[in-house]
Amino acid sequence: MDKQQEYVLRTVEERDVRFIRLWFTDVLGFLKSVAITAAELENAFTEGIGFDGSSIDGFARVQEADMLVVPDASTFQVLPWRPESQGVARMFCDIITPDGQPFAADPRYVLKRTLERAAEMGFTFYIHPEMEFFLFEDATSSLTPLDNGSYFDMTPLDVQQDFRRQAINTLERMGIPVEFSHHEVAPSQHEIDLRYADALTMADNIMTFRLVVKETALQRGIYASFMPKPVEGEWGSAMHLHLSLFEGDTNAFYDSSDRYNLSATARSFTAGLLRHAREITAVTNQWVNSYKRLTSRLHGPLPSGEAPVFVTWGHSNRSALIRVPLYKPRKGTSARIEYRAPDPACNPYLAFSLMLAAGLKGIEEGYELPEESEDNTFELTPAERAAAGIDRLPESLGEALAIMESSELVAETLGEHLFSHFLANKRREWDDYSAHVTKFEIDRYLSIL
Repeated sequence: MDKQQEYVLRTVEERDVRFIRLWFTDVLGFLKSVAITAAELENAFTEGIGFDGSSIDGFARVQEADMLVVPDASTFQVLPWRPESQGVARMFCDIITPDGQPFAADPRYVLKRTLERAAEMGFTFYIHPEMEFFLFEDATSSLTPLDNGSYFDMTPLDVQQDFRRQAINTLERMGIPVEFSHHEVAPSQHEIDLRYADALTMADNIMTFRLVVKETALQRGIYASFMPKPVEGEWGSAMHLHLSLFEGDTNAFYDSSDRYNLSATARSFTAGLLRHAREITAVTNQWVNSYKRLTSRLHGPLPSGEAPVFVTWGHSNRSALIRVPLYKPRKGTSARIEYRAPDPACNPYLAFSLMLAAGLKGIEEGYELPEESEDNTFELTPAERAAAGIDRLPESLGEALAIMESSELVAETLGEHLFSHFLANKRREWDDYSAHVTKFEIDRYLSIL
């Protein structure tokens, strides 16, 4: 037993922790949990806790059902919203097979495997996310907003300031530092930005963040949603991701002699993301509803909407898929790129894996970064975009899945088992959506056809 595990066992005893929740995610990114008593914790560390993998979406067939969860002691945190006496803690887990091998379709293992590849190249992958979400009175289709605030409002309209304060306090008590928070553009829409961390820690933090936000809302008698586009005619919720690679303590993306302080490594990484963006969109934007956010400016009027549609990059151009922030141009550690497509409802382990794999491919193959797009791409004509070689992201989940299916990069990164199950699951979702008769169709057609 290592020192970290010994520390957890000692802390459980000293702080009167009665139950420990062992957390992991399924293929779609839904949080799963099994609770054990403190008396079983040492056995969980040494032998793991068995469960039926065939009951978890995408994990195993019935004849391969036996799985074990092994807690990662470095992720131990007491849950602040549970009672202090006989309290409850959590740890994220790795999934292993009965013969002690990592389970290839465990999303956390997929990310670990991709990070190991980056480490072999000398890199550590860091991520800083901007997490957007909505607050409503309840989870019904009424979608009643709780305020009429807008971007950065600090007025009585923003009645949910106390909500953000409570959520941030809870996050920081769990060791998840927050950079800042504010009201977003749409009524009842909010953003909380987590301080940057390595990709595995950040994926764990995002899973915790989503639960903390929902638990905080529940305590206040309201409902929090990470649905990408819940309200027609309003901005959707994004998860803009600020990405960088470090070599030890040195930011591999920084070059003071470059116009945008981007090193050759950063340029090749960015080129890799651009080249493979269409292939990975089915994972970074994995729901039917995700494309209502991405295509809102393409198919309908939405003043000043910033969801990316076209595969471009730029500096101050917020219509670009990848933006190069220059808030602190003389601070080498701040050099980064911002990937603007993902939404907060994706599986962060898989999304991070594919973004990293695409970027590393660009570095390995020496991809050349295309010219920066300085114009607002939405204002260009189709002919102008074609002449500039500007491609677009998929317009629907169905199109995204068709592109993903032929991607060698996605198949290699996710592994055969997870790749095939993800595609099969998402095709079922797309088929169900395609066959559904919507209120739009009834309202438009019933009285005239």
